[in-house]
Amino acid sequence: MSDMTKPHWLVDDLGPKGAAFIDLRDFAPPPENSHGSLFLPDRIEKGYHVEEIRDGAYWVSVGWYDCMFVVTGRGVVVLDAPPAVGERLLEAIETVTDEPVTHLIYSHWHADHIGAATMFGPNIEIVAHERTRDLLARFPDPYRPLPTDTFATDATLDVNGVKIELSYKGQNHCEGNIFTYLPKQKVLAAIDIASPAWVTFRDCDSSENLAGWEQAHHQVLEYDFDTVVSGHVSRLGNRDDVVEGVEYLDDLVRYARQALETIPIEYFHTGMDGPYRAAFRAVEENYFAALVNYVTKKVLERKTSNGMRWEERLNGADVLTKHNAFAILEKTRLERTHNGYLRRDGTPTSDKFFI
Repeated sequence: MSDMTKPHWLVDDLGPKGAAFIDLRDFAPPPENSHGSLFLPDRIEKGYHVEEIRDGAYWVSVGWYDCMFVVTGRGVVVLDAPPAVGERLLEAIETVTDEPVTHLIYSHWHADHIGAATMFGPNIEIVAHERTRDLLARFPDPYRPLPTDTFATDATLDVNGVKIELSYKGQNHCEGNIFTYLPKQKVLAAIDIASPAWVTFRDCDSSENLAGWEQAHHQVLEYDFDTVVSGHVSRLGNRDDVVEGVEYLDDLVRYARQALETIPIEYFHTGMDGPYRAAFRAVEENYFAALVNYVTKKVLERKTSNGMRWEERLNGADVLTKHNAFAILEKTRLERTHNGYLRRDGTPTSDKFFI
């Protein structure tokens, strides 16, 4: 891109000081089963796609964000209100029912999923986990009204006989992030956890507790569901999609620990006794680069359970795995055992100890 056509805000001359840009051609061709709503005629024409999942439960997707609503016969219950969907969600609801929206469920407190909540007006019931309310009260946002009803562990919302089970199993993507389950329809919303046919967004979707986020993937499989709504990635998922995602995540976790137990940071100390002795951050950068590259190579070269490699199975696996590898590596250091510690003489209590 020449300077004549480059926008003023585009900074691309920082070299190692800045973030690298990716060319679209650097990505492997995405698997067709990951396309989802991206190329559906109604989404392209109207900007959104609405689809009945089963028995009055509907999915709305704009190709990057999605959400869900349920028609009960006495009002509509909505799960999440992403700003990227915005009032197109209202339009989608109006295409299938004239019932008013009576309830809104917050999956969690993040603005990218509930930041359009005020469009429903003040006269609805908003249900969320108690930690979601605490966080919204601490960091107020006029577009995210405080919940009117909260729960601690489990709750069942019953609207005209339509049951929606809400469950909090502990911090995962963030505090207060819940599972929303429709037992009759066998639909489970696992927002910012499941990512059917795609790798999760970089750094494991900026999840706060990677041990909990990893655990949540396995908790999804404890439900009796046919359809999973993820909040992202342009398509609905099924049990096989979740099992596939668990296999990819398990690879990341396994190779992250292997890398930490294999690669010594001391290798990168060369030159520390010279004029660059203050540049320990350079040692850290190179150490983590080695860790990330080790994990990325192992994950992408492995033939998976169906004989294919991950870039053939999951959209974005080839380019985004390095970012997710870093997140898993760093959270392994923070949240998991280091296999011991250093003795007084500087020797480790285990040959698999890492810093």
